[in-house]
Amino acid sequence: MGAGHAHKLYRHGDSPVHRLPAHVKVVAAFSFVLITVATPREAVWAFGAYALLLTGVAAAAHVPAGFVLRRLVVEVPFVAFAVLLPFVAEGPHTEVLGLSLSESGLWGAWNVLVKGTLGVATSVLLAATTELRALLLGLQRLRMPPLLVQIASFMVRYGDLITDDMRRMRIAREARGFTARGPRHWGVLARTAGALFIRSYERGERVHLAMVSRGYAGTMPVVDEVRATRGQWSYAAALPLAALAVCLLGWILL
Repeated sequence: MGAGHAHKLYRHGDSPVHRLPAHVKVVAAFSFVLITVATPREAVWAFGAYALLLTGVAAAAHVPAGFVLRRLVVEVPFVAFAVLLPFVAEGPHTEVLGLSLSESGLWGAWNVLVKGTLGVATSVLLAATTELRALLLGLQRLRMPPLLVQIASFMVRYGDLITDDMRRMRIAREARGFTARGPRHWGVLARTAGALFIRSYERGERVHLAMVSRGYAGTMPVVDEVRATRGQWSYAAALPLAALAVCLLGWILL
């Protein structure tokens, strides 16, 4: 984790949110998501309040709404699942636009959609304001198992290398006139995947040997120790504390 690696979700900036230590932002985001999940689904207004809170965070971080909305596409599978719930769930039914839909299914779909969307938006804002290297170091500072941190670090770093290898192999096939048009070409694609696996495995062995030769003994050194001040913790706590107040009010008003 010594060298930086800018991921596509990160948006360069110098806002107060960007300057917060990574582990502080992780705790604040995780707490906010937990509070959102704990909110009763019937408190519809509460989720609007959560959306306003996230909008405030995005404004403070100078992250455009379009940047966040484009990255919410990742939750499309959950949306598809939620759309099916009113049709397959059991219990009393109600008429909506001429369709007979399950009431429990409608509430379940709403629950999945709104909480999933808020959780993904929180993750997008966290990634948009935190460099990958800082995020991994923050997880390490929060005492996440070192092995998991290292696996995540290498997965992200070498994911781009493998993607580049796949792109170069595709260009090489197309340069030789190959175009996959049906099952008869699956053999070529399978051999390509096998070659990519062997190449990646050998690269992993070389990287491990290089690390061992430089003194690697199962843990990665922490190059810079980032500590958070009381003011930074207070600033980051504003989001989950406001969400907690909304959640408690939502339960009280039920």
